[in-house]
Amino acid sequence: MAVSTLSSIQRYAAAALLALALRQAQIHQTRPLGSEPAEPDSPSKERSSNASGCSTSSAEEEGGDSPHLWTHESQGLLRPVFRLLDVDQKAWVGLEETAASSEAKFHAGAYLRMIFEEDGERSQERLDLELALAKAVDAMEMSLQTGNVDPDPDQDQDQDQNQNQNQNQHQHLDANPESQLTVDMQKFDDSPVNYQRKISVLYELLSACVADMPPQDESKSTRFRKGYDARHRAALRLLSMWLNVKWVKMEAIEIIVACSAMAAAKELKESQGNESPRSKWEKLKRGGIIGAAALTGGALLAITGGLAAPAIAAGFSALAPTLGTLVPVIGASGFAAFASAAGSVAGSVAVAASFGAAGAGLSGTKMARRIGDVKEFEFKPIGENHNQGRLAVGILIAGFVFEEEDFLRPWDGYKDNLERYALQWESKNLIAVSTAIQDWITSSLTYELMKRGAMLTVLNSLVTAIALPAVFLSATNWIDSKWSIAIDRSDKAGKLLAEVLLKGLQGNRPVTLVGSSLGARVIFKCLQELAFSGHNEGLVERVVLLGAPVSVQGEHWESARKMVAGRFINAYSTNDWILGITFRASLLTQGLAGIQAIDIPGVENVDVTDLIEGHSSYLTCVQKILQRLELETYYPVFLTPTLDSSIL
Repeated sequence: MAVSTLSSIQRYAAAALLALALRQAQIHQTRPLGSEPAEPDSPSKERSSNASGCSTSSAEEEGGDSPHLWTHESQGLLRPVFRLLDVDQKAWVGLEETAASSEAKFHAGAYLRMIFEEDGERSQERLDLELALAKAVDAMEMSLQTGNVDPDPDQDQDQDQNQNQNQNQHQHLDANPESQLTVDMQKFDDSPVNYQRKISVLYELLSACVADMPPQDESKSTRFRKGYDARHRAALRLLSMWLNVKWVKMEAIEIIVACSAMAAAKELKESQGNESPRSKWEKLKRGGIIGAAALTGGALLAITGGLAAPAIAAGFSALAPTLGTLVPVIGASGFAAFASAAGSVAGSVAVAASFGAAGAGLSGTKMARRIGDVKEFEFKPIGENHNQGRLAVGILIAGFVFEEEDFLRPWDGYKDNLERYALQWESKNLIAVSTAIQDWITSSLTYELMKRGAMLTVLNSLVTAIALPAVFLSATNWIDSKWSIAIDRSDKAGKLLAEVLLKGLQGNRPVTLVGSSLGARVIFKCLQELAFSGHNEGLVERVVLLGAPVSVQGEHWESARKMVAGRFINAYSTNDWILGITFRASLLTQGLAGIQAIDIPGVENVDVTDLIEGHSSYLTCVQKILQRLELETYYPVFLTPTLDSSIL
């Protein structure tokens, strides 16, 4: 076993907590934290099955030995972690069965007590290492927060006002971690030593999760995937909530683990080039690094970059002595040399290339081949979080644009700790359809209809499946062909996006997908393609659809939901009559996610009508909507009241 700050009992308890968190995170896919479980024969369940177009059992109904469970051996999510933490192999099956068959609150409290209790294996040296690690995480957290200063001083005030306006339509969820557990967490929060222990648990679990250790029996783990699985990240979000550790600290741990991994692999490659992957792995274990090496076959986590940003590079260099103590196989000098080399763009590219980064990553990547008639599909970096060893990626897709800058403008300035990319796709067709719709809005006929308040009647007709007035159908005929082409291109672009993720161009890291208008449809079609391809549950962590032109009926929503490990949000506006008319006139479908709540288990519905004056508002209001959603929280911020079955 690698040098660890945790005793064998504490590592066992940490592994057990991860297993419980994985199981609970899967249950929360269809029953979000804070929501009430549906009755077995409830109308809601029947409607969701019909809306999805398929009949699949939810995660909470699966048996303990079902291969669909994230805790099952075949998923390859737990046993590599058990092995890395040196958990007794005789205990593996019991941990898996306990996590699969029980609610977390019945066991998590006992495991937490085991983590915070001292035993004979503890020493002053390990306590010192825990303290050093906690200080390193706090320093990295400070660096992250310094880089995310909000440029708009009025933004917080706007957010508070918007949430107050929304209280009449949604119930704000108070997700107290103690409601999930049978233990009073406050007694574990009053000691600096306990805080340090929490950091150590999260650090060692993450290290084990990202470790690319060769499986001992590949035949039993049929879905082993290199890198950082989105389901692991969702489980760590939940576990950090149980431990009352802010998520930004977990993001700081991610950077430390990623950069330690790259430094370790660089050190080994330079000194032991002729060793086999397994012997290199054993050397790392003896040297004091757990899963952070993430090394087999000469390939590290495919992280597209090193540490190019000055603030992060300087902070990492300052932490070199501490990290050198934690990982003696590299040492302080090794970390300092790595930080220095990665402090330049050329150095970071060289570091990434030496660890088997997947091609050029997303940055500047254009599609390798066409699918159908899609002629433009290119990722463009956004923000300053590139080449910094970030272990999560954001892909942002606009779909209602009037010029090429509109693919980037909605997302520019929004602060988070993801490595973010905007997708520019089919700009010629999207600009054409957006302009045509805008011209139609300003036409004299539309102006008269708006003055008479007829648009609200139209939206009501869309939702209740009443036939549209002929005047609207004739008025939209001349933009219908352009819209139909845009719908076709978005469906094909969704397949291209799925292909990108399957190839690992995002660097085998969890992905957050956010899309507006036709961009939201691209994301949904991507999820459908991933579901169709099979066994791709670990790629996408979170999804946000804004004003999505996606039918409620017949679109396999449940299958798409299963591809998202964490939160899945449908943000809609009930007064978006532009979306309703153009989509209904084109496809003559019933129900539309972008203008109404949808009754699909695990999909959060958020009404943003107060922010959206028209469909083009998504170009300017995205950041306010994302702030309202509080994406960094594990739980759904808003719970939608029970839907009226008459509108579905």
